[in-house]
Amino acid sequence: MDIDLARTFLEVVAAGNFVGAAERLHVTQSTVSMRIRSLEQQLGRTLFERSKAGASLTAAGNQFHRHALALVRVWEQARHEVALPSGYQAALTVAGSFSLWDGLLLRWIARMRRTAPEVALRSELGFSGDIMRGLVDGLYDIGVMYTPESRPGLVVERLIEDELVFVSTDGSQKPRPLKKQIPGADYIYVDWGPEFQRDHALNFPDLSTPGLFLRLGSLALKLLLDGGGSGYFPLRIVRPHLDAGTMRLLPGAPVFSYPAYVVYPADSASDALGQALTELRRVAGEEAQH
Repeated sequence: MDIDLARTFLEVVAAGNFVGAAERLHVTQSTVSMRIRSLEQQLGRTLFERSKAGASLTAAGNQFHRHALALVRVWEQARHEVALPSGYQAALTVAGSFSLWDGLLLRWIARMRRTAPEVALRSELGFSGDIMRGLVDGLYDIGVMYTPESRPGLVVERLIEDELVFVSTDGSQKPRPLKKQIPGADYIYVDWGPEFQRDHALNFPDLSTPGLFLRLGSLALKLLLDGGGSGYFPLRIVRPHLDAGTMRLLPGAPVFSYPAYVVYPADSASDALGQALTELRRVAGEEAQH
């Protein structure tokens, strides 16, 4: 069976319709329909009930669902193992939301290189929806994100509570409550993901077009420390600078709190995955204590 057929089937299940699956796969709706028809012909069963409301699984579709998950996962695992670099015993692909790489996941990678040097690591950046699709398709072994979805065959585990705080490097002026004021000209807007975008727009509706927009938090932090300014950053990242007095919190500014989760396959028996999760929980615990 063409593995793309199983992937397309899973995307239709996730989207609830053929149109949404086509958008997720970046193909036409007719391509999705053709793949599903081909899959149904090969299996000799109708997998979806089509209606104006969308596409719902038949009894046969429900039975095939767990097999489709297994097919995609086994294929990706085989592909990764065949391409395993020389000198390594296992490989893991980890995807994380943008802000969670700063500090948390970078520290985890450093820990893994010390404690599990035989495991090859591949890292990916993305938004929660894209990471979930990668996990369902078997492209990723571990996903770390703010807004996971409940999917069959995947474990969702709360990892850490992340707080984004408004900080400034300007210590020469007397701190004053921000409240509903618009951030100043030195403000650096960091794209911490859809959740932050929503909350930021609700709290600062007049700041529709920031003067400086950056997607990488580590780059924004370096710019802030080198050139001064203000912006939102995870508390776990800027806490050392707050303690040292090189940054200060802006009184009255809203704090955005987001629980972060780790998602991984429920049926994996990989020793490398087990060790990776253990080290990730340890790093998360250390981050929470600091």
